[in-house]
Amino acid sequence: MRHLLVNWLVSAVSLMIVAAIVPGIEIDGFGTALIAAVVIGLVNATLGFFLKILTFPLTLITLGAFLFVINALMLKVAAALLRGFRVKGFAPALLGAILLSLVHIALRWLL
Repeated sequence: MRHLLVNWLVSAVSLMIVAAIVPGIEIDGFGTALIAAVVIGLVNATLGFFLKILTFPLTLITLGAFLFVINALMLKVAAALLRGFRVKGFAPALLGAILLSLVHIALRWLL
C-alpha cells in the first residue's frame, strides 16, 4: 500500500514538474495533479493497453519510440477528461510524454 501511495505522489510531482517546463501543458494545482495521475493511470491501463497491443508491430519497427506517441495520446485523452488539466496540441503532448517518463524515472531513482 505504501508503495502505491509513493508512486502516486511521484507521478503527481512529475506532472507538476513537466507542466512547469513544457509550454502548452497546464495543471491548476497539486490536487489536480493528484487526480490527473490517477486518470492517466486508468487511461493507460485501459485504452493505452489496447493501443499498445494494436500497434505492437509499429513499436517493434521503431524500437519502442512509438510508445511515446501512444503516451502523448494518453495525456491528451486524460486532459480531455479532467477539468484543470490542459494539453494544448500534439507537440506539447509528445514532449510532455517524453519528459514525464524521464522525470518519473529520475524521481524514482532519487527515492
